[in-house]
Amino acid sequence: MQLLKFIQQPWHWSVSGLLIGLTVPVLLLLGNKAFGISSSLRHICAACFPADITFFKYDWKKESWNLFFVGGIVIGGFLAGHFLQDGNDIQVAAATQERLANYGVHDYSALLPPEIFSWSNLFTWKGGIFFVLGGFLVGFGTRYAGGCTSGHSIMGLSNLQWPSLVATCCFMAGGFFSANLLIPYFFKWFN
Repeated sequence: MQLLKFIQQPWHWSVSGLLIGLTVPVLLLLGNKAFGISSSLRHICAACFPADITFFKYDWKKESWNLFFVGGIVIGGFLAGHFLQDGNDIQVAAATQERLANYGVHDYSALLPPEIFSWSNLFTWKGGIFFVLGGFLVGFGTRYAGGCTSGHSIMGLSNLQWPSLVATCCFMAGGFFSANLLIPYFFKWFN
């Protein structure tokens, strides 16, 4: 019971940063594997939908470890979200609460604010823009950049790869632009 209480308490962000950072050398030492999540979708498509498409013609079984890694992330997230919560609302900084209040977000009882992320919002034009168009842009950007934020920003930067530095700077600039200009504009427009 003590261990469960220890796990359920809020942890400092640096713990996860350290563990994620240690994943890179462990993967490199154990089998010269590259950390990244977006490539797992390609592996799934190659495994489940064998077709005469050049992009999916490769030995995906060599990369099956990546599918187990992603499966572990999904299972770990499910277990943490359903069995390791302490029952209290999510702790959100006061400045963030003030900013989110401008967007109509006041409920912090779940991991994602239900005012934005709900099934009822998914089938509205607002949901179409945020989820469908946003999901497409994330997927397109991931393929266009040759990898996702974890692949470039964690693995690529640790290997001192110039394209990963460029991609990470673009990810950050796009994130700052979206969070400070696009999202406030869209919320004012939708409400």
